[in-house]
Amino acid sequence: MTARPSAGTRSHSAQLTVLTSAKIVSNTAMRWVAAFLPTLERAFSSTTGTLTGIMGLSELGGLTTLTTGRALDRGHERRLFAVGLTAVSASSLIALYGTLTTFAISFAVLVIGVSNLTVAGHAWIGHRVPFAARGRAIGLFETSWAIALLIGAPLMALLIRWFGWRGPYTALAIGAAIAAVVVTTLVSPGVEGHDGATTGARRLPRSAWPPMLTAAFTAAAGLGMFVVSGAWLDDAHGISTVGLGVIAGGYGLVELGASTSVATFGDRIGSRRSVLFGLALLGVGIATLLLSQESRGLAVTGLLVYLAGFEFAFVSALTMVTEAAPLARGRAIGVSNAVGTVARASAVIASGQLYEAFGMTGSLALTGSAAVIAAALTIRSTTVS
Repeated sequence: MTARPSAGTRSHSAQLTVLTSAKIVSNTAMRWVAAFLPTLERAFSSTTGTLTGIMGLSELGGLTTLTTGRALDRGHERRLFAVGLTAVSASSLIALYGTLTTFAISFAVLVIGVSNLTVAGHAWIGHRVPFAARGRAIGLFETSWAIALLIGAPLMALLIRWFGWRGPYTALAIGAAIAAVVVTTLVSPGVEGHDGATTGARRLPRSAWPPMLTAAFTAAAGLGMFVVSGAWLDDAHGISTVGLGVIAGGYGLVELGASTSVATFGDRIGSRRSVLFGLALLGVGIATLLLSQESRGLAVTGLLVYLAGFEFAFVSALTMVTEAAPLARGRAIGVSNAVGTVARASAVIASGQLYEAFGMTGSLALTGSAAVIAAALTIRSTTVS
């Protein structure tokens, strides 16, 4: 009988597939909430502004990556990834209690888990894949963000229809727990530096900040719009829960195409130009949304274009971050996520309030400004190509 290969001998591509599959579960837990915000508003007897405010404040849980970045440089990527999945499972169990308070606690725990497993995955890739091929690896890993909508959102819609709002939480609690066990079993521990770089630099170089801030403002541009998209489609166009699930699945398909495009072409185009291209496409999406008026078809098209641009830009920005400080890669990735946490939290909170005050125009003004700042920072990022 042939012995089963251990995690240490299993190929990096096979292990990356495991990590990506596990991240699909965690991203589904994160993304279904915004996509079905009207359902949760009714479940918790709340409003868009209140729930987005809770979600925005909970984003601050991503600041925990300030302290975990050094652990990544010491080779604890797998452990941190598994702990993050455990937190995702726990967050779903907490939410099942069914009060606004437990929703708030649940989402905070969820953000902490997803933030830390995400930076763990990026560090795992950065420590093993040369930069010349890293766009492909990051692009493949981040297809999990898109697949969470493409497959996860329609599935969550069915679970809501069959079991109510508790259906998704129950399924995700079980799925994340299983994923944690699989990652611990099949993914190898330890840092396997591909270029002999040493880790543990005491201070990040100034040149690391433009690409790190690019990722932060790009994330703010994307989430600031997405967090109110479900409420807007329901308020302005009367789209049902099942309809939102179908549309969210369409978003996932577009994002999957964008992530796959980065994986296919990003290394050839260069990460900086890829970010700028994505941000330009995002701008086209903003213009389309502003012109959509009462047209449901134009509104959905604008959102699709917007999300395609965001995904292409953000995945390319993450590739830049993994090479922003090669001598302290894990720390740079952790700090970048923490900075992005503040940007995302601010965007989510402000977008919800602007939406209630001015409608979608207010949210788009905010996210468009974030995209312009991201483009300016990309141009200043001279340490990566």
